[in-house]
Amino acid sequence: MKVLVIGGAGYIGSHVVKELMAKGHKVTVFDNLSSGLKQNLFAENDFIQGDILNTTDLDAAFGRGFDAFIHLAAFKAAGESMIKPEKYSVNNITGTLNILNSATAHDCKYMVFSSSAAVFGEPQYLPIDENHPKNPENYYGYTKLSIEQFMAWYDKLKGLKYAALRYFNAAGYDPEGVLYGLEQNPANLLPIIMEVACGMREKMKIFGNDYDTRDGTCIRDYVHVTDLAIAHVKALEYISSKNESLTVNLGSETGTTVTEMVEAARRITGHAIPADYVERRAGDPACLVASAKYAAEKLNWKAQYSDIDTLISTTYNAYKKFNSEKK
Repeated sequence: MKVLVIGGAGYIGSHVVKELMAKGHKVTVFDNLSSGLKQNLFAENDFIQGDILNTTDLDAAFGRGFDAFIHLAAFKAAGESMIKPEKYSVNNITGTLNILNSATAHDCKYMVFSSSAAVFGEPQYLPIDENHPKNPENYYGYTKLSIEQFMAWYDKLKGLKYAALRYFNAAGYDPEGVLYGLEQNPANLLPIIMEVACGMREKMKIFGNDYDTRDGTCIRDYVHVTDLAIAHVKALEYISSKNESLTVNLGSETGTTVTEMVEAARRITGHAIPADYVERRAGDPACLVASAKYAAEKLNWKAQYSDIDTLISTTYNAYKKFNSEKK
């Protein structure tokens, strides 16, 4: 298939592109490079530098004719979304509506969207399945839930078939070491741990150690980015072959505390990784763990690379490789 990957120069996007190529799809990347990197592009693919807030850019891209597109161009820092909701409204909501309008205008019928476990909010039960109530605790999660609702309407009214993939916590790097372009200004746990381990920052903060968890720090379900990339390709093949939309949770089904992740990183990297406990952040649920049974049933998908050691070692290898080339 001819696939347009919006946000394909980013962290997750580049891994998705790599997996699409491995399965024989013809890929074009659309990215404004605000957080994506030219280093993450593959020479075999066409690249369009454009912005989802510019409808002319989108119309020119979709005018090339694509069978499907993958949308990974949202802002994703939950904490920041509580401080700057207008930034998330404009990019995530307005930008996505621009994409939907341009895609349907150019008869692009299949869409894979990177949604989030943030749509659920504080768990009412664990593990969290697809039917769990949706009550986002941060504005980022609200934007993702809104987009899921927009897609359902565009399916009903325009025939756009979509897969909404609700990631839990994306982490790790390409196990083959081909991709190692680092996220710019990371807000997620593992990249921050690695910046401390590699001397890029002096110490890190752990937000809250008084949660009702086994060590007082938040529990999250970390899923390897390569596992996510595999799921994107499987989801695209599912919706295009079945001509039906799909919403699935993607996680490892294992919960890891922040402190456990830091201690494992100390063990694997051999670095001290200084960390201070500070106040909780607004909008952080105590525990998020996925049920991925529906993804297994529908997509024959199961996390293969999402154990803690693989998550940490692949990330550490990427940071070492990136920093050694910078010297």
